[in-house]
Amino acid sequence: MNVLDTLLTDRRYLPLTRLYTHLFDSTHKTLHVVTPNYDRLAEYAADAANISTFTGFTYGHLQNRAPSSNVRITVEGRPLRTVAIWKVHGSLDWFQDSDHQIVGLRNTGSVPPGYVPLMVTPGLDKFRLTHGEPFRTILSCSDSALSSARAYLCVGYGFNDEHLQTKLVERCDRDAVPLIVLTKELSPAAKAFLSSGRCRRYLAIEEGATSGALAYTNAIPTGFTLDQPLWRLDQFLNHVIGVLA
Repeated sequence: MNVLDTLLTDRRYLPLTRLYTHLFDSTHKTLHVVTPNYDRLAEYAADAANISTFTGFTYGHLQNRAPSSNVRITVEGRPLRTVAIWKVHGSLDWFQDSDHQIVGLRNTGSVPPGYVPLMVTPGLDKFRLTHGEPFRTILSCSDSALSSARAYLCVGYGFNDEHLQTKLVERCDRDAVPLIVLTKELSPAAKAFLSSGRCRRYLAIEEGATSGALAYTNAIPTGFTLDQPLWRLDQFLNHVIGVLA
């Protein structure tokens, strides 16, 4: 909620807004975001850029599950450019009642009476819960997006969710789909994947020991230093698409 308040005075506060705007400076109509996070930062970033979002639910304050994964806002018969956000572990604004009725309440700040939060949290039931709805459908949409992507950008992802990354790993191996990983610290799982030889075209950047960053590529797997903190998304975007004016 603090981020949302900040966006009211600074629409360019979130680096994701810049990234969305840059990627839509093209003929693309849909951008896919796959996230295990519950927060709404991906949605806020799109809102700040006046870009439509789709999360598998209908629009409005009281949301129901969309009848199709292809539901988009259309104007004069043409679908608006849309960020499809596949939240495979649920969202802060998804709830379920005792009759298994699933709703999205965009503006609620608390759990409504008679409902429970619809989120897959770490624990023994994590993988069992992903087989129920809406997670089963959302994960299917996530797999479809990962199967058709021509490149991957992973921000802060640790590669610790096997059910989430299977398609990405397969395509990095089979089709040499390029991968960029930006994170404060590469997890052991991420390092194991990158060093396994299954990812043939990658750039991974993490925070340096003192300043700057450490970068790894398929050509230089042992790594090399950078004098700028390009592991941060805002700094990376400054370097790749230009400093924000």
